Amino acid sequence: MPDPILESDQTANQPEVVNLAHVDAGAVNAEMVRMHQSSVETIHSDDVEMNKSMAGGVEADSFAAQQSIIGGVNAESAEIVNSVVGGVNATLVNAQGAIGAVAGQTVTVEGARVGVTAAREVRGERIESVVLLAGRVEGEVHTVVDTRGAVIAGLVGGLIAGMIFLVGRIAFRRN
Repeated sequence: MPDPILESDQTANQPEVVNLAHVDAGAVNAEMVRMHQSSVETIHSDDVEMNKSMAGGVEADSFAAQQSIIGGVNAESAEIVNSVVGGVNATLVNAQGAIGAVAGQTVTVEGARVGVTAAREVRGERIESVVLLAGRVEGEVHTVVDTRGAVIAGLVGGLIAGMIFLVGRIAFRRN
């Protein structure tokens, strides 16, 4: 059974550090969290490093994960290597692995598969995303829907919905 709350004591002269190895925990709050083969429900920290670990949600300034599974990340910078993440919201994102959705200012994708990418700038040798919304893109892009495609899909969808509504009104008109 996971610990309900795992917090370490902090002294004025010593930074707060939590090292987890082969541990299941409910919540971790610390200045720095290092995890190896552990699972945590939530993490609130300035600096998080995960290796072969799992977390439900992470709130951090700096986040790094290698071969890990994370539900969601909210960070200033995120470095994701060979990991699976549900969603990432960060100013600077470097990703390798599988990500459901990523939002950020600058996103670098190297060998990652992303469901939805929304960023001011996206970089990478091969950018694979189902939906890509970006102001500037550097690299080879492989998408199902890009910004132009999303606009066209919205217009076509609206046109079809309007036509169905119009046909419905005509068919069920009362005299």
